Amino acid sequence: MIVFSIDSKTILAPSGGFNFDAKLRRQSVSRSDLFHGHIGGADALALALLAAAEMIKEETLIGARRARYAGWSEELGRRIMDGSETLPSLSERAEAGEMDPAPASGGQELLENLVNRVLWRVR
Repeated sequence: MIVFSIDSKTILAPSGGFNFDAKLRRQSVSRSDLFHGHIGGADALALALLAAAEMIKEETLIGARRARYAGWSEELGRRIMDGSETLPSLSERAEAGEMDPAPASGGQELLENLVNRVLWRVR
């Protein structure tokens, strides 16, 4: 998911990158073990990049994100974002019964399954 987040926002700085940190441990004490540790890291990154590209192309999570945060485009959301509403003013409105901040499902399980489908498909 971090590769998806980075890739979808194109925020990777020119000096940025990934660190394949392989350590010798347990009974893995040879140079070959260290070499294979780095190969595994590169393979995992390659798979993550393929999956992120697929999710961006298919807009796998975009619709869910838009729906989840749609309220921020409405009047109350805009007022919160521009600072006209504060935490005390929101508290007063809630206590006065002017708003009903009911929890809403984020659909986490569904989204995880959508991501898993992409991961299994690009393998």
